[in-house]
Amino acid sequence: MSKSPMSPMSPMSPIIPIVLCGGSGTRLWPLSRKSLPKQFVPLINNKSLLEHTLLRLQSFASTKGHASPVMCVAAEEHRFFVQTAMQSVGSKGLILLEPVAKNTAPAMALAALQANPNDLLLFCPADHHIADAKGFHEMVMQGVEAARAEHIVTFGVTPSFPSTAYGYIEAGESIEGVHNTADAPRRVAQFIEKPNAERAAQLILSGNVLWNAGIFLAKASTLIKALELHAPDILTTCTQAMKESSVDGDFIRPGSKVFATCRSQSIDYAVMERDANVVVVPFHGQWSDVGSWNAVATLTPADKSGNRIVGKGFTQQTKNTYIHAGERPVVALGVDHLIIIDTPDALLVANSDCVEQVKDIVAQLSDNGVEQATQHRRVARPWGWYDSVDQGARFQVKRIGVKPGASLSLQKHHHRAEHWIVVKGTGRITCGEKVFLLTENQSTYIPIGEVHRLENPGTLELEIIEVQSGSYLGEDDIVRLEDNYGRTDKG
Repeated sequence: MSKSPMSPMSPMSPIIPIVLCGGSGTRLWPLSRKSLPKQFVPLINNKSLLEHTLLRLQSFASTKGHASPVMCVAAEEHRFFVQTAMQSVGSKGLILLEPVAKNTAPAMALAALQANPNDLLLFCPADHHIADAKGFHEMVMQGVEAARAEHIVTFGVTPSFPSTAYGYIEAGESIEGVHNTADAPRRVAQFIEKPNAERAAQLILSGNVLWNAGIFLAKASTLIKALELHAPDILTTCTQAMKESSVDGDFIRPGSKVFATCRSQSIDYAVMERDANVVVVPFHGQWSDVGSWNAVATLTPADKSGNRIVGKGFTQQTKNTYIHAGERPVVALGVDHLIIIDTPDALLVANSDCVEQVKDIVAQLSDNGVEQATQHRRVARPWGWYDSVDQGARFQVKRIGVKPGASLSLQKHHHRAEHWIVVKGTGRITCGEKVFLLTENQSTYIPIGEVHRLENPGTLELEIIEVQSGSYLGEDDIVRLEDNYGRTDKG
């Protein structure tokens, strides 16, 4: 089993953040889709929730010069999104890739097995919004003493209203051996499933409950012991998968065949609701799991009519409406309590009372073979992006952007030819035995079956228009001969 450069904890060593990057985010369709889940979408101040999470965790990054890397646990297909987010905010560390999604218990088991036994691990979802980074840091530090004393610490948010969207934690008695303050850890009396409205109101009135934030702090050895006691099959499978893991730069890949047999279960059901050593620390700041469009809307200030607008949105005789507009102007006239989400290839118009049903609509679209249920028109790649502008029976038009210094794979196609027109920047073209430069307004032709590559040797983004023609235009018609990103999958 590979081991990270993470060092054993000393009394002055830092907390190691583990960012859980799984989840499909179908409740935020059409902006969030399987190909680009909500944690990677630039939702707030042009940054993704993952980027905001990584920035928030940088306060744990070093203690007196001791560097503490972050570890992200993500799906194989999202590996470059995570890598790009880490690079954009200056975070360093490892990316542990799940061959298949198996929920939080296996994901956390993999991370604990990768770490050293005495490492103090802070598990955080990638898709939460916590504006008060300082308050978040102080909350975590309240749990350190208990975590060192072999407790699993969970964090609960002080409720601001009787929500039916969150699970609740009832706090019990204080624990021995830990400095007792108002926000000191207390034993968890019980975890409570998402309640109905009446039950939620009763819980709030009791004054002794917190929203379950899904954030945990524990020594790696403590979590492994708890899994061994309550979910031994998950631990055994993950242990074997890590023994068969491989390392590729910053990426760690557990054994895929073994991990595929692992039981899927959340850490709440697998461990937290069963273990006697779970304690809870309260958080009094603003927190959101950004689990619906209503939750996203609250992150944008409202005008005097209660409207919240992102992008090119315009309203008249309209109240309490949220508009998320992209490149096109979106106008709401004479409406109330709507959620309007516009993207280049899909539009959502919903009553704000019905946003929890968006996931059901996505499932219906998927069952009917609608590609937009899971795929975006604009697709991110490690070298940049492409946008499918238009297509017909035997042609397809794409805009392609290549990052400075990046290159597509050396490849060929069996069924299509390509015409490239440079509209911005400079491209280095390989076409058969020829290698040459193209600048703005210049073009070239790639015949069917010809080996070719597109590179950006400049310091600015390269953008081209690609016109494909042929009998088959699928993304899987790519034969890679050489790739800088170790890809064997399509794209």
